[in-house]
Amino acid sequence: MITGSQCRAARALVEISRPMLSRRSGVDVRVIERFENTAGRPEMYELEEIRNALEELGAVFIPENGSGYGVRLKFSEVDAAQIARLECEGGIVANDRVP
Repeated sequence: MITGSQCRAARALVEISRPMLSRRSGVDVRVIERFENTAGRPEMYELEEIRNALEELGAVFIPENGSGYGVRLKFSEVDAAQIARLECEGGIVANDRVP
């Protein structure tokens, strides 16, 4: 799933406050605050709702891969088109565009 640090970083990247995330996810703002401050762990369904809300806003969560975990923004439509042009080597290009 995601960590409190990733949640905090994702909120900063997509420029959303805790109260706004609470409204979008349906998770109580106090639960989000405790999670981000490592003072508590939300229920699994709450974590899923938080993650879904942040992903809808453009956050991409990077799982632990031996070098750590993280979060970044999805590429804009313009950035994704430029990358697709530069990749001209064939193969599958992942859908990484902001909706």
